[in-house]
Amino acid sequence: TLDSDDALNLISALDETKQRRVLHAISFALRSIMEEGLAFPEESAGRLMQREFVAVPAFWSVGEVIDFLRESDDLPDDFYDVFVVDPRHRLLGYLALNRILRAKRPVKVRDIMIDEFVSVPVQMDQEEVAYVFAQQDLVSAPVVDDSERLIGVITIDDIVDVIHQEAEEDIMRLGGVQEDDLYAAVLDTGKSRFSWLFVNLITAVLASVVIGLFQGTIEQVVMLAVLMPIAASMGGNSGTQTLTVVVRAIAMKELTTANAMRVLSKEVLVGTFNGLFFALIIGVIASIWSGSVAIGAVMAAAMAITMVIAGLAGAAIPLGLSRTRFDPAIASGVFLTTVTDVVAFLAFLGLGAWFLA
Repeated sequence: TLDSDDALNLISALDETKQRRVLHAISFALRSIMEEGLAFPEESAGRLMQREFVAVPAFWSVGEVIDFLRESDDLPDDFYDVFVVDPRHRLLGYLALNRILRAKRPVKVRDIMIDEFVSVPVQMDQEEVAYVFAQQDLVSAPVVDDSERLIGVITIDDIVDVIHQEAEEDIMRLGGVQEDDLYAAVLDTGKSRFSWLFVNLITAVLASVVIGLFQGTIEQVVMLAVLMPIAASMGGNSGTQTLTVVVRAIAMKELTTANAMRVLSKEVLVGTFNGLFFALIIGVIASIWSGSVAIGAVMAAAMAITMVIAGLAGAAIPLGLSRTRFDPAIASGVFLTTVTDVVAFLAFLGLGAWFLA
């Protein structure tokens, strides 16, 4: 009794054994629909669409359409448009329900149908489908196969679920975890988190190697060890701000090749502005705290360098990852932390070794 999209969503959540058991227990017609749906890639339009829709020929009159809607026993529970198709079931246009109700009964469908429409290929990723809905302000969209035949419809209630799911997925990926971690077994959860923690360990070792190169300088000027985390922390936070904006812009298709350089330039300028401002503040604080103007100057210079590079890296890393087909939401954070830590330690300890040791 479920709509086909809800039934498919339920069946796809079962393991293969239970899937086969359910498929054998339902009618042949419904089984064919479910098997066809399961053949489509996960998170594709084919998995989202429902097969229940209303399609009429272009030569019908408005009166015939209304009579058909009144007399049909198998209409979808919720629908917003009536689709117009040719004899081969290819989409010609559509009629919103309000347009049907406002027209006179003798008027032909072909005379009032909207022939400029957005259709969704059955293989399209659900994130792309959600983007199309948002850009075109759609409440429903027809789904077509490779031959442009109408095979289903996606409605806004399913897209709301997709938007929520994709947003949650990206948030979890930024933390290097999976959305089902809360309910997974301990061993499975540990395995899923291990890879990115291992990458983070390697990058942390790299930052420590940089510190180790200046061990002698730190021993001579112990105050450097006290002030050292400040530049890295500020650089990390500054880079994360940029990273968040850029990853969102990539996900929303707002960042393209045409405006990438402008975004990079802007983030470098923002990093320069904030870097100089906070350099002045921390320079004064470090001078008073350490009793040395030279240490304050080194701290200020390192802060400025780190925040400029953090702004650049926060924009460049996700852009570079998206070009190489890696998901920026997953990998950007680890690489950004490495860059900001290494640059901060290298700038601060390098300048300290040059001017103080």
